[in-house]
Amino acid sequence: MAAKIRKGDKVVVLSGRDKGRSGEVIEVRPGEDRALVRGVNIVARHQRQTATQQGGIVRKEATIHLSSIALADPKDGKPTRVGFKTLKDGRKVRVARRSGEQIDA
Repeated sequence: MAAKIRKGDKVVVLSGRDKGRSGEVIEVRPGEDRALVRGVNIVARHQRQTATQQGGIVRKEATIHLSSIALADPKDGKPTRVGFKTLKDGRKVRVARRSGEQIDA
């Protein structure tokens, strides 16, 4: 099955402490049903110092469940569900349910 959310998509967070915030998908982990979104779900991790890396508290993004994010509509940036449509040339593309706008180029 084609993925509804892919790397590089603009998404909006639907629930949790970052509700309403948006960001770009950095990585999708389909086996875990989770995604990494830039600037969302920031956590602090204690990092031990190594020969190449400085130690201390590092702030970075943690994964967020796919059910907690929705694709941002290309027209108005609001959350939308994703549908699929087959074009005349046989390509299968993602479509925003909210506006009917085509997501894939």
